[in-house]
Amino acid sequence: MTQLEALRSLVTGVLGDAVLGAYLHGSTGTGRRQPTSDTDVLVVTSRPMTPDERRRLVGGILPLSGRRAVDGPARPVELTVVVRDDVVPWRVPPVEDFLYGEWERDAYEAGRLPERRANADLAPLLAMTLAADRPLVGPPPAALLDPVPPDDLARAVRAGIPGLLADLDHDTRNVLLTLARILVTVDTGRLVAKDEAAEYALARLPAGNHAVLRRALESYRGPDDGRFDDVAAEVGPCADALRAAIDAAWLRRNEPVV
Repeated sequence: MTQLEALRSLVTGVLGDAVLGAYLHGSTGTGRRQPTSDTDVLVVTSRPMTPDERRRLVGGILPLSGRRAVDGPARPVELTVVVRDDVVPWRVPPVEDFLYGEWERDAYEAGRLPERRANADLAPLLAMTLAADRPLVGPPPAALLDPVPPDDLARAVRAGIPGLLADLDHDTRNVLLTLARILVTVDTGRLVAKDEAAEYALARLPAGNHAVLRRALESYRGPDDGRFDDVAAEVGPCADALRAAIDAAWLRRNEPVV
């Protein structure tokens, strides 16, 4: 059984008739998965999960996900659950019912369970799900989800910048590539893969920032997270340049029409 087949069986087994649909998104949904990509799944349900369902879902994902998967290293799983009535009709902020992310594995193993919360990151996630149109269970995502307005999408991705920058030192590759994706979305309204975003940003950043961003791009396409020790002094300036480019794109987007 593949990881995706196991996830689909787990979700339907735990949540039963509450599952309205389950969908691939991110690089998994677009068919552009790299060796370092997560397995990204969105589940749409008819009601909030119970504490027991949260416990069973986390307990079922742990053996399937990441470097500590029981059958050997596997792709990290990122599984999000939303209640349809929390996101349809679309509203700000959207509410997330459950999120499993491998970065929280230690907390899950210690007994902590994902909780309902408002999460602006759902705006790009739902937009990616609709664009990918890759059902695992249920009808096409457009049958269950409203489109995300372009201005809400741009505002949501930009709102995540402070949290990203706080992780720059220990998650350098993903932070830089995510900043590049934000630049593309704010500048063009499109959601693109991380490698495509890096190429877009390289054409717009000063040459002095290229070495670090190319390192991030190469490590994304390679087998591991990459090392930045030898260019550590250039990481902060590259992130600053990406932030400045995003801010400039935001200002252009919001220039008054005369």
